[in-house]
Amino acid sequence: MPRKAINVRDLVSNLPIVIFGQVKLALQAPGGGEKVVELIGPGMSVGEPVMFLDKPYMVSGTTLADSLLLHVARDVVYAEIERDPGFARRIIAGLSRRLHHLIGYLLRDESAVNTVNSLGVTLPARKGVIAGHLNLTHEHFSRILHELIEAGLIGVDGPRVTIPDIARLRSYGT
Repeated sequence: MPRKAINVRDLVSNLPIVIFGQVKLALQAPGGGEKVVELIGPGMSVGEPVMFLDKPYMVSGTTLADSLLLHVARDVVYAEIERDPGFARRIIAGLSRRLHHLIGYLLRDESAVNTVNSLGVTLPARKGVIAGHLNLTHEHFSRILHELIEAGLIGVDGPRVTIPDIARLRSYGT
């Protein structure tokens, strides 16, 4: 089956859900290659942060197998959030998974510090690039960082992120 490109930049007005198949989300690398951001499978949705922020998607999407996507209009999603608190909690849970993905990204070098309870990491790229890698908009990534700073879980000084208590950060939101 030929791969089919998905115009994910236009997904701001709806929430696509993969019914069957698989979608690869990727960023175009400067040298012409690509960086796979995420693989989306059945039951998973694409782009909640983008839909809520009303910003265009920064990645490209390509089906990797025969796929069917159900596009749920943003107005329908908003109405369901108002009607069903359980649905709203599931949306929040999905966004929280992305937050934990970010925390996992920040803790990726933890093994290098052995048993030390704090950690300092230097981000390997600009925050906008890292946001794209984590399947977030730059604005959403900045809000998450600000939330973690406000909670005292991290400190940020340019590309340097300090985690004063790894265990506390790891347990955040659980």
